[in-house]
Amino acid sequence: MTFSVILNNKYGSRTVKQLLEEDLLIPRKIRHFLRTKKHVLVNGRAVNWQSLVKEDDRIQLTFDEEDYPPKDIPFGQANLVEPLYQDQHIIIVNKPEGMKTHGNEPNELALLNHVSAYVGQTCYVVHRLDMETSGAVLFAKNPFILPILNRLLEEKKIWREYWAIVDGRLTAKHVIFRDKIGRDRHDRRKRVVDKRHGQSATTIVDSLKLFPQASLVKCRLETGRTHQIRVHLSYHGHAIIGDPLYSKCPAARLMLHAHCLSLTHPLTRQKITVEAKSQSFEQVLNLAKKENKKEKTNSK
Repeated sequence: MTFSVILNNKYGSRTVKQLLEEDLLIPRKIRHFLRTKKHVLVNGRAVNWQSLVKEDDRIQLTFDEEDYPPKDIPFGQANLVEPLYQDQHIIIVNKPEGMKTHGNEPNELALLNHVSAYVGQTCYVVHRLDMETSGAVLFAKNPFILPILNRLLEEKKIWREYWAIVDGRLTAKHVIFRDKIGRDRHDRRKRVVDKRHGQSATTIVDSLKLFPQASLVKCRLETGRTHQIRVHLSYHGHAIIGDPLYSKCPAARLMLHAHCLSLTHPLTRQKITVEAKSQSFEQVLNLAKKENKKEKTNSK
């Protein structure tokens, strides 16, 4: 598969070598192919590695199959995809609860397979959500941009906001949990707070609305540990309602939803912010609001 990437340089004045190596994170082997095949054009002309590119210069990169060997996966069902944003390089979709982000077996169909069917080519997972969690998920449309997005994720430049309905009423309007998280030695599915051997984890929690026996909270992650929000909230006495692993409060689903995702596009420098909706999450939230109104009416 041969594909070309055309972009307007938004990185400022630098050499072609710096642009490809430091900004676009293109691996050394692929940079070698680009140079020897003269597959780098600046404003339509071939250039050498020390040529300077200026802001808004038009850069064209052409990749062959040997640069990025094709990764074939089975296509799923395109009609299961709810796109929130897409362009030549990325797509953000709204994942329903009960669907894996990616399969564990070669032929297992998951959101990745459905997104690839929707786009018409193999896509790549940038970050994942637990199967029980709904909301915004980011995918790369080509292998070229994947390491750039991975770096943004590592540098905490992809901003995600989660909504959760939790057991009990939070006493604090704003709290930061920094408990270390490790594996549960007795249940491989679970994670626990492990202050001695766990990995560092930071979750920022803000209370949005209080109900008689529950709270709607907003969570932001400074780290990305498995089950991080679920473990932190449960450990501090506010397990997410409907959590099959960490809560005793039943519900039709885990009441955790990736409500908002925001990033600055690494190639265009465009600010992208999307909000994802979940009908099942909002149904439970509306029910809680009605119960709250009844409580206030009865107390008068």
